[in-house]
Amino acid sequence: MPSVPAMTDFPHSLIEFQQRFGDEAACAQYLVAARWPDGFVCPGCGSGKAWRLETKAWTYECASCGRQTSVTAGTIMHHSKLPLTVWFWAAYLMATHSNGISALQLQRQLAFGSYKTAWLLCAKLRCSMRAPGRSPLAGLVEVDETEIPCRSKNDPVTGGGGRSHQGKMLVVGAVEVEDGGFGPGRIRLSQVADYSTASLHAFLAANVAPGATAKTDGWSGYPGATGVTHDPHVVGKMAAHIILPWVHRIFSNLKVWALGVYHGLRRKHLQCYLDEFVFRFNRRRTRHAAFRSLLGIAAAHQPLSYKMLISPEAKA
Repeated sequence: MPSVPAMTDFPHSLIEFQQRFGDEAACAQYLVAARWPDGFVCPGCGSGKAWRLETKAWTYECASCGRQTSVTAGTIMHHSKLPLTVWFWAAYLMATHSNGISALQLQRQLAFGSYKTAWLLCAKLRCSMRAPGRSPLAGLVEVDETEIPCRSKNDPVTGGGGRSHQGKMLVVGAVEVEDGGFGPGRIRLSQVADYSTASLHAFLAANVAPGATAKTDGWSGYPGATGVTHDPHVVGKMAAHIILPWVHRIFSNLKVWALGVYHGLRRKHLQCYLDEFVFRFNRRRTRHAAFRSLLGIAAAHQPLSYKMLISPEAKA
């Protein structure tokens, strides 16, 4: 199989994108390089020797075990009837739009015949926005909790008052503090069932590196987390955003984004939308290169069916 060089430069405009990925062959060649940067590897036996079939589009047959593998087999694009050019356009629009793009907007942009097609495409790409093995936050990290009104028939839009969780979805956020406190670095957001010690310690363990310092508002659920130095700042009568400015700015931007792009978020798919916000924020300075990240993760992601997407518990 001839080697395909990995792409290191990225289109910075719609015209460049159309020139680069104007046909199926260009898109397939890019996916080959993304999936097998060091050459084809058979998912069945691990052999690196194969030949490309002339009778099946972008499909390789392993010389050792005879298994046939298409460039999209075993990826988020598995069994998709959509052209690769459509997948690439959708990924480019989702990765490069500063505020993201809704399924309804994508349906109009790509002239899909049904909203379901656009929603399914967006949902699959959104599931590809959480990179496996990503490095945890380090150094000084602001950590706090917030509540997002739930968009649902059964929950009041405004939610309950005070610390009531009625009609609200609970979220924990963390932000790396850069430049001596003058700027935010990477972020993490996670849906939680409650603000208990168990929930908050699990969030810290999954998202904050050992040796980091977690700066909090002094909530009782944070102390004692393994490997993390706790730096509590009891808010008292002072506004929380004065003590923890960056994580509160992230929460504010998240809520504006959720209302502006999606007109509110639903409980069932909340974590996927949080992952999308994190993906976009962490790549805000390299927005066009985010296209490579998204396609790279999608090429390595396990297939997801429509049933698995509408019932997240089915993924488990």
